[in-house]
Amino acid sequence: MSDGRPTPRPSATFPPAVLDEIHRAADQGIYEIRGFGAKRRVPSFDDLILLGASVSRYPLEGYRERCDTDVTLGTRYAKRPISLKIPITIAGMSFGALGAHAKEAIGRAATLMGTSTTTGDGGMTPEERESSETLVYQVLPSRYGLNPDDLRRADAIEVVIGQGAKPGGGGMLLGQKITERVAEMRDLPVGIDQRSACRHPDWTGPDDLAIKILELREITDWEKPIYAKVGASRTRYDVALAVKAGADVVVLDGMQGGTAATQDVFIEHVGIPTLPAIRQAVEALMELDMHRKVQLIVSGGIRSGADVAKALALGADAVSIGSAAMVALGCNQNVHAEDYHAIGAEPGACHHCHTGRCPVGITTQIPELEARLDPEQGARRLRNYLNVMTMEVQTLARACGKSHVLNLEPEDLAAMTVEAAAMAKVPLAGTDWIPGGFGGDY
Repeated sequence: MSDGRPTPRPSATFPPAVLDEIHRAADQGIYEIRGFGAKRRVPSFDDLILLGASVSRYPLEGYRERCDTDVTLGTRYAKRPISLKIPITIAGMSFGALGAHAKEAIGRAATLMGTSTTTGDGGMTPEERESSETLVYQVLPSRYGLNPDDLRRADAIEVVIGQGAKPGGGGMLLGQKITERVAEMRDLPVGIDQRSACRHPDWTGPDDLAIKILELREITDWEKPIYAKVGASRTRYDVALAVKAGADVVVLDGMQGGTAATQDVFIEHVGIPTLPAIRQAVEALMELDMHRKVQLIVSGGIRSGADVAKALALGADAVSIGSAAMVALGCNQNVHAEDYHAIGAEPGACHHCHTGRCPVGITTQIPELEARLDPEQGARRLRNYLNVMTMEVQTLARACGKSHVLNLEPEDLAAMTVEAAAMAKVPLAGTDWIPGGFGGDY
């Protein structure tokens, strides 16, 4: 029964979560650090729908007609472009952020599916190179673990200029995750917090990037495709400049992309969503007459075959997954609840990758925890997930009448919200209206 008092009404400007964060900041005097990706709701692939064939289009029969999924990356300059069986790759996640078991499981799964995996910061481990048939080696601003021998042992090189979770900022690896092995690979002291640089030490602009790309080509005898990875912010300009600098492939990471550890304020408030970033990147490539000549890999919030199909329809050549791959390995699985509680988290809502106390053994260097992830079982789970994603994108492409997933196009899409229609530049469902355009025009 009511006692006659009015029901308390939280402030829209200062809801309970904001009050809690102000109180925490006042108590601790330091910003919050966490892993994973943005939690805020942003326009995403969920706001787009695919237009399956009916009378005006002719669908393909799934049991009798092929729908191919292969993609070739690095066709612009590299002597040895990469040929993948599926357009889903594994994003860079470092040894240090992840344990050796997780890196090995990812490499095994990628090999089984005929796709590539990526080293991340901190160098190349033997387990990763041995388990990965196709391995992309990252060159980051920190240059941790970088050496010419590993550049030559890689199948492609990815110059990381920015990440979607923190464009303009560097990463973190807290001291509890810097074991003797991690420290040796990165040339760091054991147990001391490490903050990666936010920019490369030997260039200050796109002209210097061109010099660095040429240097990497010379080191590898022009064999390896050179990728340039940018965090989605000023996407049109960044993609155009990466192409001008000589990149074979542009990797575009939207703000839904995850991270092992950075400031929460970065994750939630810097960068733009993946949805508008793809459209801007494709427009930049088209303006330069380089679409499909310089391949575009999109990452940041890819979770299903539907997401893959929509990204390809908007003009991407492939996608890359990081957080979803970790979830497939067991991240946030509802097991070991007491260990989640010990770090102040719950299964299904854990973002404590930075602590090194991962209850399921993925983002940890603690042997007892890491033993919970068996590389063979982890590889099997991730392979299953990648296989499901591939079947889903094939099913959707066939429904749109496509014999290859790369034949998906913007005409196969409609938007469910005005915001998504404006960002992706596809019509609002049931209309020919694109916000910001005229009628059905772009």
